[in-house]
Amino acid sequence: MTTVLHSAPRFASNEGVMATLASALGDMLLASKEKHGEIVLGVERERIEDALRLLRDEHDYQQLMEIAGVDYPQREERFEVVYMLLSLTKNHRVMVKVRAAEDTPVPTVTTLWPVAGWLEREVFDLYGVIFEGNTDLRRILTDYGFEGHPFRKDFPLTGYQELRYSEEEKRVVYEPVDLPQDFRNFEFMSPWEGADYILPGDEKAGPASTAPAARPSADPSIGKTEEVKPETRGPSPAKTPKTTETAADTGAGSKTDAKAARKVAKGSTGKTANPGSGEPVPEASVVPEPGAPEPTEARPARTKRQAKSSDTSAAAEPKRRKPRSKKTDGDAS
Repeated sequence: MTTVLHSAPRFASNEGVMATLASALGDMLLASKEKHGEIVLGVERERIEDALRLLRDEHDYQQLMEIAGVDYPQREERFEVVYMLLSLTKNHRVMVKVRAAEDTPVPTVTTLWPVAGWLEREVFDLYGVIFEGNTDLRRILTDYGFEGHPFRKDFPLTGYQELRYSEEEKRVVYEPVDLPQDFRNFEFMSPWEGADYILPGDEKAGPASTAPAARPSADPSIGKTEEVKPETRGPSPAKTPKTTETAADTGAGSKTDAKAARKVAKGSTGKTANPGSGEPVPEASVVPEPGAPEPTEARPARTKRQAKSSDTSAAAEPKRRKPRSKKTDGDAS
């Protein structure tokens, strides 16, 4: 078996890479760190083009894979522009970051990688970062006439405009956002795990409130004063569990036993249909019970149908027609 050799290793290590790149960048480097297995370099915004050219030409980071943006509204320079580089010969990646404000332009890197034109347009469209030197800096993801930059943290989730198809105008129209209802806050905490708040309906299980005292009511037509009972809303919850202490609580007693011994059907008391259960035998009725129905009269057997042909297979075959004779010129008159 032949061995295939390639200059790019299968697994690239970060050992010594950050120190080498930091020494090469010199005063262009502001900060560097290694986190989550990735090397992150922060450089000066005005010198980003020189820093990326150095990494491309002298340290073999040939490809610009992506340009991303991050928004930190609490910072003075709220935006971060992240350049992700890949070295094909080393099989290694690094990230280079610069900071920018809303009115601070970032030098373009389309002079190094022409593909950066579209990537810078994405960051401009979503975050509003301005790239100085990009000759085609216009929106690329949002619609024509879109207002604002949707990936900023202070951009509303609903936006400012919505579009729909108008049947009257037969085209797509833009309208201000009109929400039919407010946003709802959903609580995903399981009540079986024990919530630290009162669920809707739990207030009904609390102690019963004291009933108001009876107040006198005067009826002018009668001239008497009577007490009006306080209004109640259903039975109050029991303070002690319900128990049966006497036979009267369950309805048992001599009256119940006598009612249970009363026979429902008339019959002889000497015998029972089911001994041991106390079921009386019903008396025979005067009206005779209906018996089985009488059998119907026998029908004569059908006579066998006489067929024209006894051979079934021959009868099923189609009839063959005789070939028609061709007329000749002499037959025509």
